[in-house]
Amino acid sequence: MPTSPLSSAKAARAEIAARLDAMKKDAGLTGDELAVRCGWHKSKSSRIARGLTAPSDADIRAWCAACGSEDQASDLISASRSADSMYVQWRQIHRDGMRRIHEKTLPLYQRTRSFRVYASNVVPGMLQTAGYATGLLRSITDFQGTPDDVGQAVRARTERSSVVQNAGRRFAILVEETVLYYRVADNAAMAAQLGRLLSVMAQPNVSFGIIPRGVRRTVWPLEAFYAFDDELVAVETLTAEINISTPSEISTYHRAFAELAKLAVRGATARACITKAIDSLG
Repeated sequence: MPTSPLSSAKAARAEIAARLDAMKKDAGLTGDELAVRCGWHKSKSSRIARGLTAPSDADIRAWCAACGSEDQASDLISASRSADSMYVQWRQIHRDGMRRIHEKTLPLYQRTRSFRVYASNVVPGMLQTAGYATGLLRSITDFQGTPDDVGQAVRARTERSSVVQNAGRRFAILVEETVLYYRVADNAAMAAQLGRLLSVMAQPNVSFGIIPRGVRRTVWPLEAFYAFDDELVAVETLTAEINISTPSEISTYHRAFAELAKLAVRGATARACITKAIDSLG
């Protein structure tokens, strides 16, 4: 089972540090000697080699040149940029508002054929109504203190979510039952959102399951995550999005999803859960 969504990012950064350290040793250099060749303080090479400081593109080029391995620079820079993209703080992602991230990820949604989505906190974005999304994105904007483009972001999210209507794509979606009760919007918007879930459940390309609150857990509640084919798993935490592309970790999330799916109810029982949540709105 997944232990920490930060593990891929940490492992990728550690691998880059190890490759640079090995390159230094293969060149017969000490850390101090490499620092002199690069024009750095001696502590910088040590921190990079131990994975304490992430090297810039220029740092990697200088390191490779000092070791006589310029041919490896482009590959290491590519790996370093990939590691940087694995863990990105929401404040950085939303620095210009939330519309752009929806537009940026649209190609990923459009090329994905099989989605696995586990939601433990809010209704998955691809199933959100405009009213629900407005309430949620308003809260996020206020909490993060980022630029307010909620209206534009909701429209971009709605456009991205149109993939659910494509019969050529498959959606396996699991939500914790508590998600149905978290009132991130007003009662009217919540009722419309829950009604939307009832209609989506009828689509032949959607498998929708609800994990009951009282079920005996064999898998503990996890952070919300989206799995896009075998290409990527995006994990959402309070402060950041973690993008996992390592095959072994993607496989682990797929296995966790399969185990969580065993806990879920579907069909008439799931519809009864949603109807009960609607009734609780009063």
